[in-house]
Amino acid sequence: MSALLEIKDLNAFYGKSHVLHGVNMIVNQGEIVSLLGRNGVGRSTTIKAAMGQVDANGSILFKGEEIIGLKAFQIAHKGLGYVPENRDIFPSLTVEQNLILGEKSNKKSRWVLDDMYQMFPRLKERQNTSAGVLSGGEQQMLTLCRTLMGDPDLIMIDEPTEGLAPKIVDLVAEYLKELKNRGISVLLVEQKLAIALEISQRVYVMGHGSIVFEGTPADLRLNETIRKEWLEV
Repeated sequence: MSALLEIKDLNAFYGKSHVLHGVNMIVNQGEIVSLLGRNGVGRSTTIKAAMGQVDANGSILFKGEEIIGLKAFQIAHKGLGYVPENRDIFPSLTVEQNLILGEKSNKKSRWVLDDMYQMFPRLKERQNTSAGVLSGGEQQMLTLCRTLMGDPDLIMIDEPTEGLAPKIVDLVAEYLKELKNRGISVLLVEQKLAIALEISQRVYVMGHGSIVFEGTPADLRLNETIRKEWLEV
């Protein structure tokens, strides 16, 4: 497998606060990788740093090219997608207008509106509805789909199941599997261990701004010490 995203010795800061301490991780082509850990350990900061939204040093290679120092829009144009935890929709625009805004104008996408509506029929039903009146689950679907309309090669998703009903959580899990089937790599920050272990090829566990475990879901299931110390409440 070839590395699509390679993070080496990444340090990140919020003002004078040193949040990430020498993070190393890789996401390979066509792979779902989960970044696990308790709240506040630096998982979201890691993907924000990859998206150029946090002061950071070290190295972040995307498709072999250094992206530290680039602006977020420049990184997005290179094919790195990002779904933030706050969903970040345009509330006054309709569902369809939100999706169209995600399209890349300069290249043919692997994804079209009909793909989005097929994956999430509820969005089709609500296509002319203002995004601001959608439920939390519907807004999450919309954000995921809008990012996909930009045709990323790798999509980083921050806590996609947070606050969602179990039925919608299952839908999101199916969506993530569909991404892999279409050759999209995924870096997933997720609190729900069961989902992460079900859909990922590899997992990283983070604690206090550093990676404390790397392995397969099977490895993590067998490692009770890591789970107890770094994951279980």
